[in-house]
Amino acid sequence: MILFKLARLSLANRKSSALLCLFTIAISVMLLLSIERIRIEAKASFSNTISGTDLIVGARSGATELLLASVFRIGHTTNMVSWQSYQEIKQQRGVKWTIPISLGDSHRGYAVLGTNLDYFTHYRYAKKQALHVEQGRLFAHPTEVVLGALAAKELGYELGQQIVVSHGAGNTSFHHHDAHPFTIVGILAATGTPVDKTVHIPLIAIDRIHDTSSTEHEHEHEHEHEQLTDLVGHPKQISAFLVGLNSPVFALQAQRNINQFKDEPLLAILPGFTLRQLWQMLSFVEKALWLISIAVVIISLLGMLTTLLSTLNQRRRELAILRSVGARPSHIFSLLSLESLLVTSAGVICGVLGFYLLIALCAPYLQSVAGISVSLSALSGYEVKLIASIIGAGLCVGFIPAVTAYRYSLADGMSIKL
Repeated sequence: MILFKLARLSLANRKSSALLCLFTIAISVMLLLSIERIRIEAKASFSNTISGTDLIVGARSGATELLLASVFRIGHTTNMVSWQSYQEIKQQRGVKWTIPISLGDSHRGYAVLGTNLDYFTHYRYAKKQALHVEQGRLFAHPTEVVLGALAAKELGYELGQQIVVSHGAGNTSFHHHDAHPFTIVGILAATGTPVDKTVHIPLIAIDRIHDTSSTEHEHEHEHEHEQLTDLVGHPKQISAFLVGLNSPVFALQAQRNINQFKDEPLLAILPGFTLRQLWQMLSFVEKALWLISIAVVIISLLGMLTTLLSTLNQRRRELAILRSVGARPSHIFSLLSLESLLVTSAGVICGVLGFYLLIALCAPYLQSVAGISVSLSALSGYEVKLIASIIGAGLCVGFIPAVTAYRYSLADGMSIKL
């Protein structure tokens, strides 16, 4: 207890250098925990984008390209799947359900997805969680649209408003389908997946907005359109479709059968396997970030070591006085080690508090920009181990000046230096 009091008073006497060390350690801990938490949440969000889907089928291209286009709305499929092939595979033995999707249009930078009501029934994300309508209802007419949560929030849309879809993906389009406005009838609950940034319209609407001949007779058949409830129509092609099987055990066999489909060159991928492959391709980024944060921690500890060693020479008289009143070399060693431990522990505590403050401030931004949902949950076992490692490293760093001080003799501090 006496050593603890002496260490605390000693640090208070040199509070400028002590606070500087504490600040650098706190920043490094905050950075390390933030990167680690975002890395874990990003990986979880990435893996939870799609669940319960056994196969994704598209025209023969690359597996990653098909996954990015059909699930993440990134890029586009270079080729299309004929509606006839889709119908044939849909009727195959073992196929439980299918979800046709048609991509290629956008609304103010948000991807437009043409599909049918099976999308809202069978699509799952995270741990097989279903989509839920937070406001309104699902579309029941070719001129109705259901928005993802983030798209509705960022664009400030409400139920009953009308929107116009643009041709092509991206923020800039030179052709808008002004003749076919859509009425917002539903807004989905947030999922933390690309669904939140998607504008969902009936599959039949995709053909209608691209069929110029229908525009000329739009007003003539207005009454007929009001009665129309067919949401699929007879499309010639779709971008891809999701497949759910009666048993996931047959996924590999079904994948092989589709990849050898004779009528059309198709590609079937296993979403979970392709997601893992894609994450492994991106793993060098998370490793680089982790190494950078570890380097920051090491630099902060080395800064503390430099500060302790630089002030050690100035403390010779202080240490000699302690020796003269009965302190043993072991007490001097323990005192300096305890000072390092106190500075490191205080820095870690401040770093953890700063980490939670940073997460609280940046979580909405990460959700809106990157779709990464970061929660203010308790530290995980791995994060606690990281903190314990930093405290242990800080204590070990403190051993170096402690050993140096241990070797000082009583005369070192009492003799006059010229």
